[in-house]
Amino acid sequence: MRELLDLDMEGRWVDISGASVLQPSTGKKLLGLRMGTAHDVNSACDKAAEVQSNWFSLAWEERSAVFRKAADLLEQNADLYIDWLVKESGSVGAKAGFEISIVVKVLRESSAMPSQPAGLVLPTQSGKLSFCRRMPLGVVGVISPFNFPMYLAMRAIAPALAIGNTVVLKPDPRTSVSGGLLLQQLLVAAGLPEGVFHVVPGQADAGEALCTHPKVAMIQFTGSTAVGRKIGALAGGHLKKLSLELGGKNSLIILDDADLDIAASNAAWSAFLHQGQICMASGRILVHESIHDQLLERIVAKAGGLPLGDPSASECAIGPLIGEPQATKARALVDAAVAEGAMLVTGGKNTGAFFTPAVLTGVKPGMRAFEEEFFAPVASLTKFRTDEEAIDLANATEYGLSAAIISNSTSRALAIGERLNTGLLHINDQTVVDEVVNPFGGRGNSGNGTSIGGPANWDEFSQWQWVTIKDTPIQYPF
Repeated sequence: MRELLDLDMEGRWVDISGASVLQPSTGKKLLGLRMGTAHDVNSACDKAAEVQSNWFSLAWEERSAVFRKAADLLEQNADLYIDWLVKESGSVGAKAGFEISIVVKVLRESSAMPSQPAGLVLPTQSGKLSFCRRMPLGVVGVISPFNFPMYLAMRAIAPALAIGNTVVLKPDPRTSVSGGLLLQQLLVAAGLPEGVFHVVPGQADAGEALCTHPKVAMIQFTGSTAVGRKIGALAGGHLKKLSLELGGKNSLIILDDADLDIAASNAAWSAFLHQGQICMASGRILVHESIHDQLLERIVAKAGGLPLGDPSASECAIGPLIGEPQATKARALVDAAVAEGAMLVTGGKNTGAFFTPAVLTGVKPGMRAFEEEFFAPVASLTKFRTDEEAIDLANATEYGLSAAIISNSTSRALAIGERLNTGLLHINDQTVVDEVVNPFGGRGNSGNGTSIGGPANWDEFSQWQWVTIKDTPIQYPF
């Protein structure tokens, strides 16, 4: 498609030279894209600040209609967005289709926000009205990742806009089309006024400019803990509100009374889905020693039965990682685990950006494979003897995003779960769960204690204003 060769900063398809957006499965150039500079970010922030009050002053019906229209357009043109997710992010078709469906859900949920109550009447003295209302922050900066590029951008963009903020987005440069410019075109086509939403693809200098611009009130970042620390320090130093959704080393605890086939299905899904490139992936599969060998056999069989390939060329369950460097890093973690005494039962080979689903066993505390996030399709098994030991193993991490427990006894599982230091907990499910309407956030190195999604969106993307009204002013003693 000639019209999909190149994009300018306004999201228009043109012929330009610039950075190359590569297809992970082939390494081929998908298009050329000019990376935005700090100057571009500053210009976008200034424009967003200029129009913010006008956007907020629109009737709630008008703001709401934009998101309903965007959801309709996304559903009607889903094939285009799926195609870009497959090519640009290495998503398999089913994952891309699912991502579209939850972006639609975000848009529909956000369309309801402008009509929701936005304040409280407070008690006060007779003859005086006291109330508090939620007001937009102003300009919200969003820095989004590559793995679910449309959803993890839109889950912040849509509610922030719905409340009355304007938004400047810096998507991951590897997924700037599906995770940025296509979203801009979608919202503009749905009627979003000019200047309300800006997309500036760029590198670290663009992100730094967004974090330091004086008219940006908040930064919402989703990505690695290492980068999140830098963003937190930089934006926090400029007294900006922060929402950090970072990495995880999540535990799936499988108790001795679990159904083995169901447990294996949950373990394989949460370790291998989207090539393991999910912050909620089960980085630790903690298995009771009495069922370890039987469960290991089932997970190995599942790993070997998942077809690997180029999702843009054939049906497959496992596509490429986002790039060859990520595959090389994953191989190094697996090799380190083996060198430290773990056993690689299957997989763990990399060719280009492809990485065969791996199963490790004998992984113990202190090993890199136990401590570090894989962000690759690796099922890492660790044995435990008692529930107390399982709790200790699960909590032996600086991360605190998601945890899951599989057992025939929900009371036993809940007793374990209430002692786990995680923001998300799932009983008789795996660790990769997000239903859009739920508060989503982690503890420790997985975030700064904030949540995004559902009712948490009002907390994140607005600020309270207290208002009092008297019929007439009173005379004070001075």
